[in-house]
Amino acid sequence: MKKAFISAMTIGAMTATVLAGCTGGGEDTTSGGKEVLKIWSFTDELKKPIKKFEEKNGVKVELTIVPMADYPTKLKPALESGVGAPDIFTGEIAFLKQWVDAGYWANLSEKPFNADDAAKDYIPYVFDMGKDKEGNVRALSWQTTPGGIYYKRSIAKKVLGTDDPKKIGGMMNSMDGVFEVADKMKQKGYKMFPDEGSIRWFVQGNDPQPWVNDKQELVLTDARKEYMDYAKELRTKQYTALAPEWSPSWYAGMDKPVKVKENGKEIQTEVFSYVLPTWGLHSVLKENVKKSAGDWAVTSGPSPYFWGGTWLGVYKDSKKQKLAYDFVKMMTQDEEFLTDWAKETGDVLAFKPVTDKIKTNFKEDFLDGQNNYEFFLKQADQIKPGIVTKYDQQLDTLYGAAVTEYVRGKKSKDEALTEFYKKVKNAYPDVKVPE
Repeated sequence: MKKAFISAMTIGAMTATVLAGCTGGGEDTTSGGKEVLKIWSFTDELKKPIKKFEEKNGVKVELTIVPMADYPTKLKPALESGVGAPDIFTGEIAFLKQWVDAGYWANLSEKPFNADDAAKDYIPYVFDMGKDKEGNVRALSWQTTPGGIYYKRSIAKKVLGTDDPKKIGGMMNSMDGVFEVADKMKQKGYKMFPDEGSIRWFVQGNDPQPWVNDKQELVLTDARKEYMDYAKELRTKQYTALAPEWSPSWYAGMDKPVKVKENGKEIQTEVFSYVLPTWGLHSVLKENVKKSAGDWAVTSGPSPYFWGGTWLGVYKDSKKQKLAYDFVKMMTQDEEFLTDWAKETGDVLAFKPVTDKIKTNFKEDFLDGQNNYEFFLKQADQIKPGIVTKYDQQLDTLYGAAVTEYVRGKKSKDEALTEFYKKVKNAYPDVKVPE
């Protein structure tokens, strides 16, 4: 899913496509005699599907791309006033839950949409996340974005005696197992991960809970607390390359040795693995790896996780809701289109009638012929629905900052947690935090 990568890393490089004279989703417009459908998004991924839809339906689709940093603030006034509003707009995982409950998307559970009829055909967590707090479907997604641990086969063979993904996954099916592998890597002069943040995706453990429960209480599980200690241990035992996510050294470590300062000396080392989701293969690794292409594989970690995702729905006041939903259905349920899309992009789909037919035929040259598609679908089926809340992005950021303070020795664990609770209360006065 390149959209998450784009939104995080190339906001400054993306330019909004501002359409002169663009009228709202609630107004009837035509272009050259063709009916016009307006879509707003933060990614250019819809360009090819739009062309397909135009050819199939004889309409004109105008796509407005707004950089992620500006997207919510520019879209919200248009949706509230209806002036310049799109017929369809996308939502990213970071703010999805806020938007499904805001009432801007039409209720797709109602007639004539009847989206619930297709519930059984979707990966559960993906379908669930497009629902509002009353259980009505507001948005749908065509993809699932579970993650794994991508690793270099050549290093695995040297250190672990095998490069088989199932065997490597078996070695890392717990945090203790991950650290055993990390220690073996260190003994041979390698680094397990680029940085401590790599393991944050496993913080939920095997019993994932939402950050805020239905009693408006902050939920700091034992697994989340243990993450602080695991991150500290990674730093203390020098199992990482001290290369923060998205930094130049983080990218560099994917394809060549990197320099790390240890005990006052500069050493050169190689990074064994990166923790990334489905889209990390196409939008991160392939974009930054040349020498080691074909030397990679992907396997499971201590627990399943997902990272990112894009949902789309119909604007509640659009006068072209039927046409708009036709596009949503093509993007999320059209078997012919989705089959071609999956084969062309490698996007791991959430629509089971298609994935059940195509999953056994994938081979990825970058991963030495591994069928990563089938692997990720198995991971997706293990992800628990109902764990995403509107608080997640902010709380993840605040907790990450607390962990960093502890890892770097600037605060004790208790001090870091106390500061975290204080910041949560300041950000969300309605959320109850531990005394």
